[in-house]
Amino acid sequence: MLSGQIGILAAIVIYLAAMVYVGFYFSKQGSGDSADDFYLGGRKLGPFVTAMSAEASDMSSWLLMGLPGVAYLSGIADAGWTAIGLGLGTYLNWLIVAQRLRRYSVVCNAITIPDFLSRRYHDHKNILMCISAIIILIFFIPYTASGFKAIGTLFSSLFGVDYHMAMIVGAVVIVGYTVMGGFLAVSTTDLIQSIVMTISLIVIVFYGIHMAGGWDQVVSNATSLAGYLSMTHIHDRASGSAAPYNFLTIVSTLAWGLGYFGMPHILLRFMAIEDEKKLVLSRRIATVWVLISMCVAILIGIIGYAASVAGAIPLFTQSSESETVIIQFAHLLGQHRFLLSLVAGVVLAGILACTMSTADSQLLTAASGVSQNLLQDFLKIKMSTAASMMAARLTVVAIAIVAIFLAWNPDSSVFYIVSFAWAGFGAAFGPLVLFSLFWKRTTLQGALAGMVAGGVMVFVWKYLVRPMGGTWNIYELLPAFIVSALAIVIVSLATKAPSEEICREFDSVGK
Repeated sequence: MLSGQIGILAAIVIYLAAMVYVGFYFSKQGSGDSADDFYLGGRKLGPFVTAMSAEASDMSSWLLMGLPGVAYLSGIADAGWTAIGLGLGTYLNWLIVAQRLRRYSVVCNAITIPDFLSRRYHDHKNILMCISAIIILIFFIPYTASGFKAIGTLFSSLFGVDYHMAMIVGAVVIVGYTVMGGFLAVSTTDLIQSIVMTISLIVIVFYGIHMAGGWDQVVSNATSLAGYLSMTHIHDRASGSAAPYNFLTIVSTLAWGLGYFGMPHILLRFMAIEDEKKLVLSRRIATVWVLISMCVAILIGIIGYAASVAGAIPLFTQSSESETVIIQFAHLLGQHRFLLSLVAGVVLAGILACTMSTADSQLLTAASGVSQNLLQDFLKIKMSTAASMMAARLTVVAIAIVAIFLAWNPDSSVFYIVSFAWAGFGAAFGPLVLFSLFWKRTTLQGALAGMVAGGVMVFVWKYLVRPMGGTWNIYELLPAFIVSALAIVIVSLATKAPSEEICREFDSVGK
């Protein structure tokens, strides 16, 4: 038992040390010496790193904790439709947005999403930049908090250490390599983390099937639950019956895919690739990896239930418990020989990878919003390059501290925290990014209206409308996305058309 824990701990320590080393390496390469390098890596990413960095920063702890947890409790419908929506969103984002955003950001000389939006509409007062930077802060902080929560849960469940101390240590490591190496460090660690995540998924599938008593037993247990393997019903654990998963709910769940168009930390990867022609290869790599990884994550949830029935792991009844399925499997694996405990450590490092690959990107994006967009561009505070980099690094630290406080409750759900933040970005930025790239008639006033309307509607629907239940119980991203798009169109048509200069710039991107 002790040797098992030593093996697990050794694998995790080696992994964390490697991440810190990457940050140190890129700091020595000068990757954090200028704003362009720190936030965008000097637009030097290759196609493979671009693809895997984008998707690793996307998946977060939701992939190895949230998605299996949902599948474990209610079956494949909720998790499956979410995965389909995200798969479609991933593909369409790479297909529709990536190339044009890369080209347009170069024309505008933009290095952040708020920067791009402001320059796209020639917002000389930088109001659009200010509001977008504030929105990034509002929604990235809880998103980052969900990642820190996953780290705390991992170590407290596995080693019995204090949840809060484990969370703080994990946050320190993430902040460490982010502030040292900037975007290139984050992107490189994301690539490594995507590989570790993939290994973890593969290992747990085969080990989980073994612990459940074989594949036939997994299928038998799943089919014995009403609605568990249905895409039109979910299993109600309380009553043991199948509950309808109606068309409106399906559409609402598919709306997860709309969020991709507004994710600043993903959109930055499109802007950072070295050659826009290589985006085709990146798109193929990203889409295949996302679809396979999500399917495997859902399968792990189903396997986890079978393992619970077999008595290998506890039987879970709450989402905060079911999200520890992979942790439970890794714990079992770590009780075997030292070599297998090292494998278990790699699996658990995969959970860390999910968390860290998202949190580092979010911290970097939020830092750019404060240091570059709020302090320098909006408030017109003159800073040297060194001072600007120091402000960015201090912002990373400050946001991490706030996120730690938000994640202080160990019983919060990773899935539901992420879903709210995802809706916020998708509604505030998603329609605006699409209209900015493809509708020349969009005006600055329309852009402002759409961004604010989308962000506000997420809160309104989440806390005022959705609690009414029934027909109103749909994911807040869908109505907020629609409201944002309508606001952009209506206000743009009601205000003066963009200047000839803006129109010429728009047309030049298409050439």
